[in-house]
Amino acid sequence: MSIATAADFRAIARSRLPHFLFEYFDGAAFDGRTARRNIEDLGAVELRQWALRDVSAIDTATRFLGQDWSIPLALSPVGLAGMAARRGEVMAARAARAAKVGFTLSSTSICPLDEVSVGGACWFQLYMVRDRRFVEDMVSRARAIGSPALVLTVDVPILGPRWRDAHSGLYHPGLTGQVRRLTQAMVRPRWAVNVGLFGRPHSLGNVVRYLGPGTGMTGCMAWTQANMDASVDWDALSWVRSLWDGPLIVKGILEPDDARRAVEHGADALVVSNHGGRQLDGVASTAQALPSIAAALEGKVPLLVDGGVRTGLDIVRMIALGADAVMAGRPWLYALAAAGEVGVRRMIALLETEMRIAMALTGCTKVADIGPGIINRR
Repeated sequence: MSIATAADFRAIARSRLPHFLFEYFDGAAFDGRTARRNIEDLGAVELRQWALRDVSAIDTATRFLGQDWSIPLALSPVGLAGMAARRGEVMAARAARAAKVGFTLSSTSICPLDEVSVGGACWFQLYMVRDRRFVEDMVSRARAIGSPALVLTVDVPILGPRWRDAHSGLYHPGLTGQVRRLTQAMVRPRWAVNVGLFGRPHSLGNVVRYLGPGTGMTGCMAWTQANMDASVDWDALSWVRSLWDGPLIVKGILEPDDARRAVEHGADALVVSNHGGRQLDGVASTAQALPSIAAALEGKVPLLVDGGVRTGLDIVRMIALGADAVMAGRPWLYALAAAGEVGVRRMIALLETEMRIAMALTGCTKVADIGPGIINRR
């Protein structure tokens, strides 16, 4: 199959992953309305095409929180990504370093932070859980490994219901659930051998270190879900700020008032995000939420945004709407499942090529040129 888009990678990933895993990665909360609107609303942003401008020298490079990137892109944290390919987070981090873009490791990754950081430390994403000793340990490990930034996700006080996971059998209990998932894995023999057999250990690498080496995937997941803390408030953000002396990025902001308060409590950057539509269905798409948040902050801190980004054209759209850089999760996950590290490199290269074309046709020769003036506000 010829690869030209993120959708092509998705189609291959669907054919190679066990059904329950693809549904987990591809799915969203409730019936996925917000996840779809992330894509649709961003795609509906019209740009103005300018003519007769010298665009012979396009520069997509940017600098974000002290890091130089080839394009304004960081790969979003994706839980269980190491189940998409053998030691998948290691592959994706290597691809990101080679392409000179950012990479964020999820707290609920298969591969632990120290394994992924061989060759260069990455951003580390942290959930605020009830067990504060775990939070302190994760922050200490991120500091010891030299993570350039800590990404605190604040939109998961509880987990949103994901109907596709229920239907796929991902959380089906007991022997019946195990047999159902095993059957789905066995009809994907390439995955069963490369990941199921040789991709072990299958546990949450950052969690199992805390719980003990005898804890399997089921135990890790149960502990994580049971420890989501619905009591988290702004004081918790201040507490994390006191633990971490590096750049602190707060992810999961959708309202201007929350954005202002996050900055007041010590955030160095924000991610406008609805968790890819995986938490509360029916909230605003990130393309809708971004402009008002950018206006409220008036450039006080850099802004990232995720949700619905599938092309380099989408990166240009998000920057024109007010972002300084963009995050993307599902595209690199699809590429990883389809072709491993090579797939992630190919996906990033496609985004860069598409971004260059979009910049040229909107008359922008550098990232700083991209702004609201290229949006057609009819």
